[in-house]
Order: sequence, then structure tokens, then C-alpha cells
Amino acid sequence: MKPHAFFCFLLSAFCLLLSAQQDSTRICIVFYNVENLFDTEKNPTKNDEAFTSSGFYHWTNKRFYKKINDIAKVFLSINGWETPDLIGMAEIENVTVLNKLCYNTGLKAYHYSYIHYDSPDARGIGVALLYKSDIITIIDSYPIPIVFPFETSSKNRDILYAKALVAEDTLHLFVNHWTSRFGGYGATIPKRNYYAQALRKQVDSLLLLNKNANIVIMGDLNDYPTDESITKYLQAKEYKDENSSGTLFNLMLPLTENNRGTHKTEEFWGCLDQFIVSQSLLNHQNGLQIENKKAVIFDAPFLLTVDEKYGGVKTFRTYLGPKYLGGYSDHLPIKLVIRRLNQSFLY
Repeated sequence: MKPHAFFCFLLSAFCLLLSAQQDSTRICIVFYNVENLFDTEKNPTKNDEAFTSSGFYHWTNKRFYKKINDIAKVFLSINGWETPDLIGMAEIENVTVLNKLCYNTGLKAYHYSYIHYDSPDARGIGVALLYKSDIITIIDSYPIPIVFPFETSSKNRDILYAKALVAEDTLHLFVNHWTSRFGGYGATIPKRNYYAQALRKQVDSLLLLNKNANIVIMGDLNDYPTDESITKYLQAKEYKDENSSGTLFNLMLPLTENNRGTHKTEEFWGCLDQFIVSQSLLNHQNGLQIENKKAVIFDAPFLLTVDEKYGGVKTFRTYLGPKYLGGYSDHLPIKLVIRRLNQSFLY
């Protein structure tokens, strides 16, 4: 057995041993942009030939299986001795890679199911949601298409919506991967602003039906928490205390100090990956509450490598241009924990 596979086997065994004792009032949610999780087959309708054995990246079965086992290692490590209950993912090609991840790695013992809709994206990458089917019930799900009125021919990644029954309460989940900054930051601002506006309409619809709706927005937004797409169009603020006014709060804002983040550009770390939640999950208005009212960046040493050019460390990614590095991703995963309030758990 190869070393990384043996590690996943051991970690999976320990997690499984403790899974029967899992606290049903504690729900762990993770988001991770996994950096181009493609299978090795050419899709005739998508521009994915770069991720074939003869393509630009020389993407082989050996590299693919190492990749999914590495991703499994992250999910087996990120939540102590319990695996996450809900996992949002970005840069997923299709159900084939999700099947392999859930059922051909150390995750296979944890009853993961998934939601994924084929993306209009030209390369075929989209988002997905993994959930523990023995703990979480998905009531409804659908993709939210994004069509820019100023560029109707563009093929954009959908937003994934799921309505879940979690710890006897309802949770509304949005998994996002907004337009990248490739091609120029300024030129792509209107696209991310439009994503934010479309998402805000969805949120307002939920809050109109129930002002205390439990909402978790997660994703790689390709903007930082202080950019206008987030602050002006999505209207997500920093939560300071119970007197904070607003309907959406960005849990990543307190984490942006001291050059911390989920993605590094030259010497700058920034939070492109974000959790944004409704007020009800912070203000004791419902049975579900976010533990410690904060999110966490998972920056385990195995996800990082020395940054010889800009100093410090950087993400240990799978590719740097065409060069295969064999790492995990160019992003770090993020995590939050939701508790169901009861007499034995008080804030």
C-alpha cells in the first residue's frame, strides 16, 4: 500500500471507530476549492483536453488517484476525529470524480452522498455539495443559472442551492464559484458584482418567507471580503456583537488581519474563499448557532510549502503552470461548526 493511501486508511479507521459517538448537535461544514479535479477522459462537449494523458498537463490515472486520496486526507483531518457533515467544493468536473472521491478513498466508510449539476462552464468545472446521508437530509436542490445581461454569450458557473434538514432544523446552503480575475481584475468586476446581485435576490426571497431563515453562503468568490461585490451588492458585513445590524455577515473579515487568507498572490494572502451567514445563525434567533461565531482557515503544514521567492509559506498546489508539483490545491479549505442549542450547550 502506498504511503498516502496507508495514511488515509489509518485516519479513516480512527474516524470510523469514533463515528458512533458523534455529537448529533454539532454539524461541521467545510468549503474547499480543490484546484481542477478532472477525470482523465476527454469530454467531447467541453474544453478539457488539457487534463488528459496527452494534454497540456499530462494528467494520468496515477496523478488523478493521488489527487483524490490527497483530498480525502484533508477531509479526514480537518475536523478532528469526525469527518465533516457538509462539504462544498469548487472546480469539480463531473459525477465521475465525485464517485471516485466518495467511494474509492478513505471517505467510503462515511456514507457521503453528493449534489452536482453539470456546469455551462466551457471547461466543464462546477461546484458540488457532499453530505452525510445518515445525518443530513436534502429536501431540495437546484442550480441557479447566471447569465450576464452585458455578455449573454458567456458560459458561467451555476450557483448550487440546497435546502437541508440539519439537527432537526432547516438550513439553506449556497455553493459558489464566481468569475475569476483572469483577464484583468478591473475588467471582471462587473461579473462578480452580477453574481452577488443574483445571490442577494435569492437570499431576499428566503428572508421574505422567513426573516429568521438559516442561510450559509460558501464558496470561492474570487473577491475579498472588503470588495464591492461583497459589501455593496451582497451586503455582507462584519459581525461584532449582538447589536450588529444587517441580514448577512461575513465570517472571514476577522481572519484577514496579519496577512492571513486562503490563497496567496505573490506575498499577499487573501480570503477569496468565504463563509457568509444569516443573522439568525449568530443572534440566538433559532435553534442553530455557529460555534464561537467564527470560521476557521485550515492551514495544516501538509497543505503548505516554503515560498522561496516571496518568503514564508504558500499553498502546496497540484500544478504551477504546466509543471506538476503533486500537491493538494492552490487554495486552503475553510470550516465552520453549527450547534443545535440545548440545555447542555450555552453561549
